[in-house]
Amino acid sequence: MNMLDPALEAHLKTGVTTTCRCWALTRTDGVTMGFTDHDAPLVFDGTTFKADTGLSALALQQSTGLSVDNTEALGALSDAAIREDDIEAGRYDGAEIHAWLVNWQEVAQRHLQFRGTIGELRRSNGAFEAELRGLTEALNRPLGRVYQKPCTAVLGDAGCRFDIAELGYTVERVVEEIEDRRIFRFAAFGGFEGNWFQHGRLVMLGGEAKGLTGVIKRDTETDGIRVVELWHPLRAPIITGDLLRLEAGCDKRALTCRLKFQNFLNYQGFPDIPGDDWSISDPSKAGSLDGGSRR
Repeated sequence: MNMLDPALEAHLKTGVTTTCRCWALTRTDGVTMGFTDHDAPLVFDGTTFKADTGLSALALQQSTGLSVDNTEALGALSDAAIREDDIEAGRYDGAEIHAWLVNWQEVAQRHLQFRGTIGELRRSNGAFEAELRGLTEALNRPLGRVYQKPCTAVLGDAGCRFDIAELGYTVERVVEEIEDRRIFRFAAFGGFEGNWFQHGRLVMLGGEAKGLTGVIKRDTETDGIRVVELWHPLRAPIITGDLLRLEAGCDKRALTCRLKFQNFLNYQGFPDIPGDDWSISDPSKAGSLDGGSRR
């Protein structure tokens, strides 16, 4: 339990208080911003909390049990703080939020009231409204092992254990031709067979879209042109010359894990599990229906 600071508690009991609210927002790319509803900037924990810039919040709604402690943050879009193009690019998706009640005369007297992440974010008329989701939201996610033929791991995660940075599994290129922020065309480059990057990632390393990623839908080569197509357009401007990285893709099949990545010992699927046809088949006199291999 987050106990109330004794000095702040004593200050609140006086009945004449000098308190305000402060919010620290940390994006997934490491950028941290501070905001306060006080009329002057405040500084603590290495963060400057700016006044009258970009963010305010409704009353916190907190409860016991496993329900999500939701609140909402409201703000105006401004170049000095939260910009519309950054929201459009998804840079605030999943950003972490800390909210404090602070004695602005003595900022060491403060109480952390809320910690969570940004959920749904809506924009309209030069302003934004963001849903804040508490830490208990993670407890609403289903957990446990899924028994299925395809691998349940994500390439490179703790279950997969494959190092995507190994030679031959990534390549850095500059943007040569782009269409709709989704289709990239390059002069043919060797060392990677067709579809090598399908199901993989495209990571922007430079330009306005730096840090954004997309999942690769197709990777083909025809008439000396390599075409990499994403499932969804990247949400920031991309121009010729911007640097990017292509990462090899995995289709979750056991054969791909064994031959393409030589990582079958860490395969997280069950390739020999009987399929749906076996489980719903009718009794038959012909053959064995126990799911085992046949000789």
